Parts: sequence; C-alpha cells; structure tokens
Amino acid sequence: MGYKESTYQHWVSLDIQQPVWGHVFTVAPLVVIGTKEGNHYDLAPKHMVTPLGLRNYFGFVCTPAHATYHNVQKEKAFTVSFIRPNQIVLASLAATPRCGLEIEEKSVVQALPTMAASSVDALFLRDSYFLLECKLEKIVDGFGGYSLIGGQIIAAHIHEEDARYSEKDDAQLIYQNPLLAYLADGRFSEIRHTYEFPFPKDFVAQPKENTPDD
Repeated sequence: MGYKESTYQHWVSLDIQQPVWGHVFTVAPLVVIGTKEGNHYDLAPKHMVTPLGLRNYFGFVCTPAHATYHNVQKEKAFTVSFIRPNQIVLASLAATPRCGLEIEEKSVVQALPTMAASSVDALFLRDSYFLLECKLEKIVDGFGGYSLIGGQIIAAHIHEEDARYSEKDDAQLIYQNPLLAYLADGRFSEIRHTYEFPFPKDFVAQPKENTPDD
C-alpha cells in the first residue's frame, strides 16, 4: 500500500471477528421510533439513524428480534421523534420493555407523554423538537442479523423555537436550544457550542437536484 512500517505504531488493530464498536466512542443522534402494535402503540429509542440522501427519506437500523421491526413491516409506517437533552430519561424508559423485566409493556408507553401523528397511526414523544411521519419504503435485511428500515417522509413538524430562518444566527439558535448527542455506546452529551464548518471556496454543502422525486 506504500505505507511505512511505522505508520501504525500508535494504533491498536482490532479483532474483526468480533464487533469493533465497543472499543471507541462515536457520535450519533438519538431518536424515538413510534409504531402501531396491534391495538396499542410502541416507542423505541434508536441511535443508528440517518437521512437517506438529501430528499425526504429517513432510515434506521433495527433487528427482527425487536417488535419495532415487525410493527413497521405490518403497518407500513412509523414516526420519528428527535428528542431534547432533557428527555433522555423518557427515552430510557421507552427502552424498558427490552430489558427482560416483569413489566406490562404497554403500560410504559401509556405513562410517557405522547401525541398522535397527523398522517400515520402512531405516536410521537411529546415536546420533541423535530417530528417525522414516514411510510415504509423498503426493509433491507442481511447485516449480520440487523436490518435497514427506510421510509419516505410524508409529514414533518418542527417546533417554532427550533426552526432555522435566514434572520436567525445558527450558533445562537443551537445555544438557546441545545441538541442531544448520543455517544455510542452508553453516554450522551448536550451540544450548545458550535462552529461554522470551513468549507472550501464555492463549495455547495447541499446541492439542489433538478430531478423530481419518483
């Protein structure tokens, strides 16, 4: 490869026969996915989430071992609540049914502050700052027992205090309305101080596409 032998003298090579992610912290969002489950509703925190391109598509990683996977597969829809730092305990409570405790699963969701979505039959975690309603686009299985669930955003809502406008200073907006960062795996942080990214001259961060959506 042309590298000198000393290139990796300060690096630790990991055994890739085992998952590598527990050896280092990485930064991710933390959202709560809402689904319909029979005659009830389910909420589940997820951090392996991402926009799928610059259009209105959103995806998250799940596993068939969790109810969320089967709920989306059956109902063809889900919601996404981007939560605030002060909602971290609520997100933790939403994960309670997965802990193997002797607890009535739906009673946990019923105890959480929620609100109904407008276009799909599912719930949001109330007081979140960014809300997405998605219809299932496709599920891609086969990632070592995990799956990528992709949806098309059919409705979106943002709290007026968190909306970006040209007359608002982005740094001040984030300082006044801090963002939640999940440090996988097992820690979180509140982001208040941010800096403008030093893009090269004439670089377009989000180019406009002329091709209409399918």
